[in-house]
Amino acid sequence: MKFGIHSFQEAGFDIIALQDHVAGTQVEIIPSCGALLHAFKVKHSQGTLNLIDSYKDVADLEANLRTSFKSVKLSPYACRMKDAQYTWEGQSYSIQKTLAPGNAIHGLLYDAPFTVTAQVTDDQHAAVTLTHHFKQTDDAGYPFAYDCIAKYTLRANNELQLTTTIVNKNGHTIPVVDGWHPYFSTGTHVDELELTFASKEIVEFNDKLLPTGKLLPYTEFAQGKLLKGVELDNSFVLDNGQSQPLATIHDPKKNIRIAFYPGNSYPILQIYIPPHRTSIAVENLSGAPDAFNNGLGLVQLASGESKVFDTRIQVSL
Repeated sequence: MKFGIHSFQEAGFDIIALQDHVAGTQVEIIPSCGALLHAFKVKHSQGTLNLIDSYKDVADLEANLRTSFKSVKLSPYACRMKDAQYTWEGQSYSIQKTLAPGNAIHGLLYDAPFTVTAQVTDDQHAAVTLTHHFKQTDDAGYPFAYDCIAKYTLRANNELQLTTTIVNKNGHTIPVVDGWHPYFSTGTHVDELELTFASKEIVEFNDKLLPTGKLLPYTEFAQGKLLKGVELDNSFVLDNGQSQPLATIHDPKKNIRIAFYPGNSYPILQIYIPPHRTSIAVENLSGAPDAFNNGLGLVQLASGESKVFDTRIQVSL
């Protein structure tokens, strides 16, 4: 069979890997920590190259997860929430799972254990489905039960599809934002990479990186731009009227192109370049930071309703 699935232990992690036996591509996931995308390994002229900046071992993850949030699932909200508070259907809520009092970021599932609930392999793809059942009692600031079902699908030509299904298990409507937080690295310094993305607007932030409520016209990266000296920790509204891919990272030194094909369910693109500038976070989001308060991209999911969020990543060598 051209595709396979392999489970193994490495560096203290229990890993499940999707494999393209023909191309030698391997995608590795850590179910026990936010369905984390741990590796996207491709064959390159310089050998096997992992395009995901992840954690080297369990100690590294435990020390740095809550500052980097690398490659984890963002749910039921993404990015920052003002004062860790919001109002929903006339009632005020305060998120309990915070980095510090009043500092809520990147949702509630970034370290949550997911369970492998399905595996499929054939000559066209390998796929693994992981599920987390969020309970009403898990956080007093979000007392809404829901299922988060994350599916990774590896296909030929180094194509990885990430699909998330959120299922409302309550008797009433709930607020939802979905997203991913992967960091990408080709081994080349970010200053030597070129970034392209099709945006209509940039979400204006205040000094706390929270939206001010303004959307400003922004097309600066439409034709591509070298990242040397560029600082980014911003949210952009994608122009879904443009042809896919809607974003690419290009490494001209290694001739590697990472292309992003978000579905309409992910209208927001968040880009972050960390201070070390050895990797770059390209995040597909269904809503903007603080969407529970500003409503930008907020999904209202009715009782018993489900919604699918999807994006694809394709690597060209």
